[in-house]
Amino acid sequence: MEMKLGKTSETSRSRSRGEQELWAVPELPGVEEGRRQTLFHRWDPRIKIASLLLFSFCAASVGTVGTALLCCAVSASALMVAGTPWRLAARRIAAMAAFLAMFFVVLPLTVPVLPGDQVATLGHGTWIQINFRGFSVAALVAAKAMSVALLMEPLLRTSPFPRTVNALARLGVPDPLCQMLLIMYRYVFVFRHEMSRLWVGMNVRGFRPGTNRRTIHILGNFLGMLFVRSLERTERVHEAMLCRGFTGRFPTRESFRSTPLDWALGAGWVLGGVAVLLLDRYETLPFSGVFR
Repeated sequence: MEMKLGKTSETSRSRSRGEQELWAVPELPGVEEGRRQTLFHRWDPRIKIASLLLFSFCAASVGTVGTALLCCAVSASALMVAGTPWRLAARRIAAMAAFLAMFFVVLPLTVPVLPGDQVATLGHGTWIQINFRGFSVAALVAAKAMSVALLMEPLLRTSPFPRTVNALARLGVPDPLCQMLLIMYRYVFVFRHEMSRLWVGMNVRGFRPGTNRRTIHILGNFLGMLFVRSLERTERVHEAMLCRGFTGRFPTRESFRSTPLDWALGAGWVLGGVAVLLLDRYETLPFSGVFR
């Protein structure tokens, strides 16, 4: 009898844990895997967001390829210190690769020709000119995009998403915007599950996509049903929130405490961003010619 009671209590506890995980706000992939209590994990989210975003703006403002590559190296070093999985960063870069590769095709053909540029003419006419300076401009855009994308990994994956949104609210971001971010992030997973459920139901009923009018008609009905169910779910969620006393703000018991180490890290990133801009702007500074 005692063994049955023990098994029943363990089953109920595991079921409650499963329900809690099901209804809790899911975390970004890699947060649990990369949670090793590194310097970025212990950093106050408010100072972390402000300082890393400021460094990202500085990295996006540089005008030379060498300085942009330096920013990429800094972002990669931050990724290593944070301990976030490299495969997730590679997936983010791979998603940007096709868009960035387009610049290497378009810019050499469209960049205006300036004095001193090397230009190659295709054919006997002059209507197709390849300006080699366009490749350097494309490399500059790609390096800046990669530096910012790599820096978003330690920014977003070293704290749970609700804690990050709460830190944004403490920094002065309007509460409605923070609530929209949190609810949108939560129900993206719910709507994705709903979409997969509808798609499985269509496949079970014999639907096979093709390039005909019937497929377009069925996909239109699929999207319409998904939107209708999303609207109904949204109305139910809003009514449930009102029944539970929602007054326009989510109650939170989380408090942030900054330490001198947090402020020192923030000041280091801010000074690093300023130093990057100075290296990029002034040729008379030491080591500035290396990054040109």
